[in-house]
Amino acid sequence: MATFHYDVLIIGSGAAGLTVALRLPDDARVALLSKGELTHASTYYAQGGVAAVLDESDSMDSHVQDTHVAGAGLCHDDAVRFTVENGPEAIRWLIEQGVDFTRMPGGQDAPLPYHLTREGGHSHRRIIHAADATGVAISSTLIDRVKEKTNVERFEHRVAVDLITQVHNGERRCCGAYVHDIRSGATDVILARSVVLATGGASKVYLYTSNPDVATGDGIAMAWRAGCRVANMEFMQFHPTCLYHPKAKSFLITEAIRGEGGKLLLPNGERFMPRFHERAELAPRDVVARAIDHEMKRLGADCLYLDISHKPADFIIEHFPTVYAKCLQLGLDITRDPIPVVPAAHYTCGGVMINENGETDLPGLYALGETSFTGLHGANRMASNSLLECLVYGRSVARHISEHLAGLPLPRGAEEWDDSLVTDSDEDVVISHNWDELRRFMWDYVGIVRTVKRLERAQHRVDLLQKEISDYYSNYHISNDLLELRNLVVIADLIIRSALQRRESRGLHFMREFPGPQDPPRDSVLVPDNSPLHEGALSPVSAAD
Repeated sequence: MATFHYDVLIIGSGAAGLTVALRLPDDARVALLSKGELTHASTYYAQGGVAAVLDESDSMDSHVQDTHVAGAGLCHDDAVRFTVENGPEAIRWLIEQGVDFTRMPGGQDAPLPYHLTREGGHSHRRIIHAADATGVAISSTLIDRVKEKTNVERFEHRVAVDLITQVHNGERRCCGAYVHDIRSGATDVILARSVVLATGGASKVYLYTSNPDVATGDGIAMAWRAGCRVANMEFMQFHPTCLYHPKAKSFLITEAIRGEGGKLLLPNGERFMPRFHERAELAPRDVVARAIDHEMKRLGADCLYLDISHKPADFIIEHFPTVYAKCLQLGLDITRDPIPVVPAAHYTCGGVMINENGETDLPGLYALGETSFTGLHGANRMASNSLLECLVYGRSVARHISEHLAGLPLPRGAEEWDDSLVTDSDEDVVISHNWDELRRFMWDYVGIVRTVKRLERAQHRVDLLQKEISDYYSNYHISNDLLELRNLVVIADLIIRSALQRRESRGLHFMREFPGPQDPPRDSVLVPDNSPLHEGALSPVSAAD
């Protein structure tokens, strides 16, 4: 076991973490952690693009208004405007880093050199993209830039276990984390003046998800255990269209296909979305996901279909090469055949409460991206606003750390990880069984459509699982699977508690007993027992207040 000392510890290697690492000053000593390779983050798998006002026919006010409409009355206007107004600069920065976005025919001679597409909830074409593999382009480019920085040390195949806190000058601060080496089994101490949580979302708490295996809510769970508030965890976005195929584990069919004219069809070929929303296939994601879920249950169908085959084959192959290649590999030619699709858990709209600087309730601890709650997404995230949030808040976090780093206290030495009183488990089947049980009852009871009875059943099961997993964690050597399960059961509990608290239907949260929204709109804020803010804290406030 070893102890490492840095100025900044960044946990997570997606767009959020990479942006912070690149925007910090060169004289800051930075540790960047990734659970797997640096590309093992949700950013790498993003297909659609980044939303920003880049065309003269568009406007900031329009982007703001679209975001509010999609967020069903729960978006915080200050967070929306801060994100939208900083969007163009974020895109310029990506281009400066070398991201090769798709260009309009004519290249530099075109009035707008980059092709913009439109996605659900947007009133204009404002999605800048790199074909249908924007995440690969952004992730690969930023990783290349990070590898050029001599002040950033990369720790791959490492998973953070828990945050380290210390009291300095009477103030409890976050000063690092215990970090488990997945390959060697050692658990090290990494100390830092500032710690940044950029671990992504928690969609793996559900049986079906579009996310990679690393999306287990680690940052949210660690921050909660350290005393930070979380908000709006009940708003889990289900992407309407994931590929339904036995050999496709979690392949997302980009919303841009619907943006370019793709139609959703019943098994008999009938189009159905105009019956559910005036924007039909371009309705907000919660509407589309609920409509698909409704029609599948009504018909007893295993899947529905997304059809773009009425477009020219060359257009489809040029605009959606990744989807085309993946489907063709599985025997589906999307230039001729409709794509079988189902909804799947996709994005965690709630998270750790932060202010505009990315500060949490715990001094020294920052959070951003899908780990955080900024107020931008409200009750439903609008398509392609998530990468924008990572970039904008990544700049803000890096700037705030840079301005204050010199005056921050140096962490004292922390106790080494002690596993002398635990043993190797000879029953890892307990982990796999509990993992499967958790994700199945979350899908069945806390999914797209919810009832009080289902949520209460889920709460009973999660209470039992929390005790069992806690006992297991206390008695056996840790592993990545156990740590992820420990975090996921915390996430499940937060989602269920938030959902039971919200006695209305709004955005992504649909309750059969309460089919309409209540006024005034209110955030669901949960406060851990070890928070100094525990007394009387169910008000819709941000960490800055």
